[in-house]
Amino acid sequence: MLTHKGTQTITTERLTLRRFTVDDAQEMYDNWANDPRVTKFLSWEPHASPEATAALLKDWVAAYENANCYNWVMEYKKHCIGTISVVRISDRNESAELGYDLGFDYWNMGFMTETVKAVIAFLFDEVGCHRIVIRHAVKNPASGKVAQKCGLTHEGTQHEAFKDRDGEFLDLAEYAILRDEWNR
Repeated sequence: MLTHKGTQTITTERLTLRRFTVDDAQEMYDNWANDPRVTKFLSWEPHASPEATAALLKDWVAAYENANCYNWVMEYKKHCIGTISVVRISDRNESAELGYDLGFDYWNMGFMTETVKAVIAFLFDEVGCHRIVIRHAVKNPASGKVAQKCGLTHEGTQHEAFKDRDGEFLDLAEYAILRDEWNR
C-alpha cells in the first residue's frame, strides 16, 4: 500500500529537488523548456514564451494539492536546471514511472543520475513503492544510461509505442527496479 506524501523537498550532494513555483517560469523557459534539443524525444513542443511556461506552472502548482502528485524542479546553485516527476503511479500495483528532462548546459555532469537516485530512494523509502520504471525513446540512449547507472534493469523494448511531436513512431526501452533490488 502506498503512503502518499506529495512532492517533498529532497536534498542531494549538489541539488535541491523542490516544488515548482510560478516564479520559476523564466528559468524553466530559458534553461530547458524552449530548447528543441531537450524536448526532441518528448511529447510536447518547445514552449513559445515564458508566459506559456508560467501558464503551465500555474497548473502544476495547483496539482500539488493532491498527495499523489510528485513533480520536482531540480535546483543547482539556486538555478532551475531541469525537472523530474512521476508520470504514472499505480496504487494497486505499488509502482511509479519517472519522467525527466534537463537543460542542455547541464548534460553529462551526472545531475540526472543524482536526481533519479534520490527520487527512487524517496519513492521506495517514504511512499512505499514496490517497483519503479523508466521508459525512454531508444533514439535517446543517454536516458537509458541514467537508468542503468541507477541500477534499473532493461526489461524490453516496445516497438513503435510512442508517437513523437513530429508524428514519428518511436521504440521505447523499459527499465525497472524493485524495492528489494534497490535495498541490496
